[in-house]
Amino acid sequence: MNRNVSSALHAEASQHLVGGVNSPVRAFKSVHGDPIYVKDAQGAVITDADDNTLVDFVQSWGPLIHGHAHPSVLNAVTKTMARGTSYGAPHIGEIRLARKVKAIFPMMDLVRFVSSGTEAVMSAIRLARGCTGRDTVLKFEGCYHGHVDALMVNAGSGLATFGIASSPGIPASTVATTVVASLDDEDMVDHIFAEHGEDLAAVVIEPMPANNGLLVQREAFLQHLRKRCDEHGSLLIFDEVITGFRFIEGGITGHVGVTPDLVALGKVIGGGLPVGAYGGPAHLMEHLAPLGPVYQAGTLSGNPLAMAAGCATLDLLDDEAHAHLEGLGTLLEDLAKPMLARHGHPMRLVRQASLFWFSPGPDAPPRRSDLIPSTAGVLYADVHQGLLERGYMLAPSAYEVGFLSTAHEAHHIEGFVAALDDVLTTLEVAQ
Repeated sequence: MNRNVSSALHAEASQHLVGGVNSPVRAFKSVHGDPIYVKDAQGAVITDADDNTLVDFVQSWGPLIHGHAHPSVLNAVTKTMARGTSYGAPHIGEIRLARKVKAIFPMMDLVRFVSSGTEAVMSAIRLARGCTGRDTVLKFEGCYHGHVDALMVNAGSGLATFGIASSPGIPASTVATTVVASLDDEDMVDHIFAEHGEDLAAVVIEPMPANNGLLVQREAFLQHLRKRCDEHGSLLIFDEVITGFRFIEGGITGHVGVTPDLVALGKVIGGGLPVGAYGGPAHLMEHLAPLGPVYQAGTLSGNPLAMAAGCATLDLLDDEAHAHLEGLGTLLEDLAKPMLARHGHPMRLVRQASLFWFSPGPDAPPRRSDLIPSTAGVLYADVHQGLLERGYMLAPSAYEVGFLSTAHEAHHIEGFVAALDDVLTTLEVAQ
């Protein structure tokens, strides 16, 4: 696979952009070679600057549930753009998308649109603090909630500790009100509530963590969080930036039957344009300005182009679309699982709805990030390179999930599994 043009572009980009990229994982640091530079994208396929065509299972890290450049989404954006790209004022598109979101997430009485998933989670936590009059937040190791200072923390030693910032530039005082717990551990949660329950404004969690592997959580664990929050007057926040709209019930919120107080959304809701949202019952959301004292604002919040793309995307996401996605996911499992078994399980496929991940090693997929083998990236880097050479693109990180879209077809899945089989065979022969 020739990547000379992409490599040359990356060398030039490195003279102008930090690391040549605008988001770190795009730099391909944990896999082989320089990043792929995209020239064109249609449906399930991208074409890079070297004119290689690749079946894309990244799909812009999740927003493109209908694939690249879907005609209905493009048409909606183009028509809206002709009337202006940004108003900084109310418009009917905000109402239309809010109605659609509320229909899918019925626990929401009111919605507030923002410009990213990071901003949605950040704002939901501010709202929770404003509603409860408390400062402390409980999060979980292995859950990523965007680059919010107070949530960029790792767990410390001992049963439960206050967080330690995982990036320079974050003051210790900023993370001093963040407590970190392990996923899938009711005892640790109980200990934290016993110690800090009266100070906890909120518990924030990806109900299905999908930024550090696909860590499928037990419904009983999520129910336990709901129970403890109710007992202590804390709010439960579900970060569904990745999982939102990927289940026929809407998100994990409907899929597992556990109702949070607030939900943060992003990615799919904007159909490929920058957007985020958070919502919940009226008695909480009415604490936001202009109705209440909790302030949050944004020049591009409710941007008309993003609202139009979101409406078109959700309109396309009907029962037939979900059935197609589930069919693709089932096919992937039916083909990949026996193939991986024949190779002695160098990895195991984890699949939930239209999300999938290759859990490294032969053991059962973990529910906690600290149980992911530290060597996860070694084999994955070779597999990633081998798949690129055969025309298939996964995320350039062993810890990121793959995304199915309605633009994918059975032959894409069949070809992908055959290519993975060939890559693993080649690597075994080379050992």
